[in-house]
Amino acid sequence: MIKVIIVEDQALVRGAISALLDFEENINVVAQAENGLLALPLIEQFSPDIVLTDIEMPEMTGIELVEKLAVEQANIKTMIMTTFSRSGYIKRSISAGVSAFILKEAPTEYLVDAINKVMQGKKVIDPELAISALDDCDPLTEKERKALRLASEGLKTAEIATKLFLSEGTVRNYLSEAIAKLNAANRIDAARIAKQKGWL
Repeated sequence: MIKVIIVEDQALVRGAISALLDFEENINVVAQAENGLLALPLIEQFSPDIVLTDIEMPEMTGIELVEKLAVEQANIKTMIMTTFSRSGYIKRSISAGVSAFILKEAPTEYLVDAINKVMQGKKVIDPELAISALDDCDPLTEKERKALRLASEGLKTAEIATKLFLSEGTVRNYLSEAIAKLNAANRIDAARIAKQKGWL
């Protein structure tokens, strides 16, 4: 029996995926969480074979969750399921060691097949998505990305500094670097560009 935890911030989607997978004889959805942070204690508790996660979620994104599990619990396989085929997301997911990258519009049979393939140690990433990811290079550092993401949420420099445990001057430097790298007019414009590319 393949034990799966689903991480998805939309309750209806989460419930639907869980219900579909529970129809499968060899798949058992052992837990559900609405973001990466809430998923961590459940992963500790249930020791799943696979964590199936969305990307864009509050508190901790799916990619951040994949990156954390790759370091701390490498035995757990990770799969991303999203509506966004942005090259930056795909590239970061592959770099983080994700086993599968699936679009939500894929049929149920494709998802089930992907879960079985991942359990056999295979990778499931659409060739066209993989190629598009290789063509687009993310210029942002992780710290620039975090500062920009918080700026896009409307936080002021001082608030970003508090959240990231940095000085205001350092945050301003990170944001300026990000703006320059993306040829943006300001931090909001930079966040918009980065989000379109899937780099946030």
